[in-house]
Order: sequence, then C-alpha cells, then structure tokens
Amino acid sequence: MLAELFLDASRACHVHSPLTHTLLVAAADDLARGGITARVMAGAECDRKGTVPGFRFAGALHRLVLEGRVPTLSKHYPTAGGKPDLDTLWDDVLPVLHEHTDELHSLITSTVVQTNEPGRNAPLFGGLQTATHLAADEAGRRATFPIRLLEVGASGGLNLRPHRIAYRVDGGTVGDPGSPFTLDPRWTGRPPVDFSHNLRLVRRAGCDLHPVDVTRESGRLHLSSFVWGDQPARFARLQEALELAQLDPVPVQQATGPEWLADQLARPERDVLTVVWHSVVWQYVSPADRAMGRSILADAAARATPMAPLALLVYEPRRTHMADRYEFQLLLKLWPAGISLRLGTGVGHGIPFTWDTQPWN
Repeated sequence: MLAELFLDASRACHVHSPLTHTLLVAAADDLARGGITARVMAGAECDRKGTVPGFRFAGALHRLVLEGRVPTLSKHYPTAGGKPDLDTLWDDVLPVLHEHTDELHSLITSTVVQTNEPGRNAPLFGGLQTATHLAADEAGRRATFPIRLLEVGASGGLNLRPHRIAYRVDGGTVGDPGSPFTLDPRWTGRPPVDFSHNLRLVRRAGCDLHPVDVTRESGRLHLSSFVWGDQPARFARLQEALELAQLDPVPVQQATGPEWLADQLARPERDVLTVVWHSVVWQYVSPADRAMGRSILADAAARATPMAPLALLVYEPRRTHMADRYEFQLLLKLWPAGISLRLGTGVGHGIPFTWDTQPWN
C-alpha cells in the first residue's frame, strides 16, 4: 500500500528531518483517504519500496520551493530561508498540490531518488589513503601509488573528486587547501596513514543508470531537491560540491554497473592502483547484476599484480547482530595482497565517521 511506503519513509527521517517526517505522515493520511495526494501519485500504487515514492514526493515539492514558485510553502523550508511551522505545514502544502498536480505528477513519475551525498567523500578520502599506502607496502615501493578511481552508481559524480576537497583534520587542513569545497569529516580516530602524502588521482570515471549532468541547472536542482528541506548545512555542503564540479568536470556514463565495470577492468594498469568504489547503491542493484559484478571483480582480481594492484572500497549499510538494525561500514579489499579490512563505521551521509580497523571476513 502506497500510504505504508510513505510512512516507512517518514520513519527514516523522523530524527533528522522533522519537516520531511511531518510532510510524509500527513501525505500518507491524505493518500489513505483518497485525497489530492492520490492524484499526484497516480500510477505509483505498485511501486517497490526501493523506489522510495515518499521521498520522490517530498523532492518534487522541494524542487518547486527551490525554484521560488511557491512562496507560501517556501516559508517552511530553511533551505529557502524559511522556518518550519509543523502545525501549519500541511495546510500550506495542500494548495500547492492542487495548483501543480500535473507538474508534480510528472516530476515524481519521471525521476529517481539520487542524493549523491558529497559527505561520503570524507570516509572515501581516508579509505583511498589507506589503500594506496597498503598497496605500496605490499609492492615494496617507497612512494604511494597514483589512483584510478572507478565509481559504480555515480549519479552526478560528486564523489569522484576526493583529492580536490579541503578536509579539516586535527585543527589543520589536509587535501586541497585551495578548494571551494571544505569538509569537516568529524572523525573519531584516524586512518593509519601519513596525510603528508597527497592523493594522486590520475584517472576517474563513473557510471549510472540515470546519470545527472551537474553542469546543467536542471541537474543541480535535481540533486538539491532530494536534500531534506530542514537541513541547511547539508544543503550548503551540496552547493559547495556542485561548485567544485563546475571547476573539475567528470562525465558520468549511462550504463549498467557490470557492463561498464567489465570494460574498465579488461586490462590491468601497471604502476597504478585501480580502486572500484560504490556507496549506498548496493540495495538498488538486482541480484543478477550483483552476481555478475562479483564475477567480473573476481576475474580482475585474479589478473592483479603487486605493480598493478586492484582494490574494492565500499561504503554500504550492513545488518548488525540486531536483526532490525543496520550500520554503514567502510570496507576494503586489496589484491593480490589478499587484504580484507573493515576500516570503520559511520552514518548514511558519511559524517560523522569512526575509524576502527578490523579484519573483514
């Protein structure tokens, strides 16, 4: 039932976004009663949970807010300079739903949820540092390897520039101090590496079923709309990442993960550490594509050599010993060294993050 999917999404943001939680609870009630929300969501009645129809609904409304077209609703959104009044929020949503029914319906049915959260660059940066140091040690090199970074499920490619970001660490700055994008990674602990060795990314590429062109205003609005409207700090972080993307464009290819990965990994590259990276994408991948991706990676791992190493670095939710709970883990595998580590844990947006290196079985 669509109303249940809205309620399920509302629970996911109950703590961190009271605005979105309130919006989705009220919309679920309106759906159950056959109100205007049912017309807006027409055709989505059989949507899978993984398509998150509730967040598509919230994102479509937020997009109208960001475009400055619904001032009576914008007053509730801190991302547009407003302040939420949860008691009157739904009263101000209803006229927007009635006035923009067809447009909202079109947005919701033609889009997919893509947060492309740039905060995940924080664990990625530390993970890449760890991987290139370990690969150098295994190869007996004094200098760390340059990196070829391949991202599956890259969306707008905002996590393909970890070396171009300024990170605030231990009262100083590591990474690129001149970057327009500054991250406070809020780390507990540190990766066991020397940050004085700057990351060297010599090649970067990404794929996605629905790539977002962040050089276009429509693409920037698309990603911005999926930030919860009462999270202005996260919204500002995204805008900085989008600004960096204008200065350092990295096109994302439209392709399925296995097909694209097979082509990228067809031949090892000597004197380069190839890193396959993905974050919060595994849940959207079909079982068949998961199996194919594992097979392609295993074939590439068998071809890896100490001077042409391969790494898998992922930041994904994994079920804990408590059956109904998940935690986001940064996991690293390195070939041919046979190293397999859980580097630490964090939250879905990547910040804060706790470094705690343990074997990953």
